[in-house]
Amino acid sequence: MQRFILKSKIHRAVVTDANLNYEGSLTLDPVLMEQANLAAYERVFIYNITNGHRFDTYVIEGRRSSGEVCVNGAAARLAQKGDIVIVTSFVILDENEVGSFRPVLVFVDENNRPKEG
Repeated sequence: MQRFILKSKIHRAVVTDANLNYEGSLTLDPVLMEQANLAAYERVFIYNITNGHRFDTYVIEGRRSSGEVCVNGAAARLAQKGDIVIVTSFVILDENEVGSFRPVLVFVDENNRPKEG
């Protein structure tokens, strides 16, 4: 049996922009992507704490060290600048891998900079 397990989470990121006219995706600061072990074009699930919307899209790289978290395309109807969101990704693991696997959790400050500790 295989299980769908949390791989990584960016907790309480602040949306810096919402661009309805872009083709789609979530633009993230590459520093956040690296900290959360996210690859360009990887599928992510977004939970908007501010308004309760939940949606999925894929990640693209933004400007390094910018703190950028920009919701693009149709998803821009579900998150606006200033909203607080959780960004997650998942992995499929075999049953024997589940017990030893630990997700990467990235907690950020109000400027989307990873917190220490």
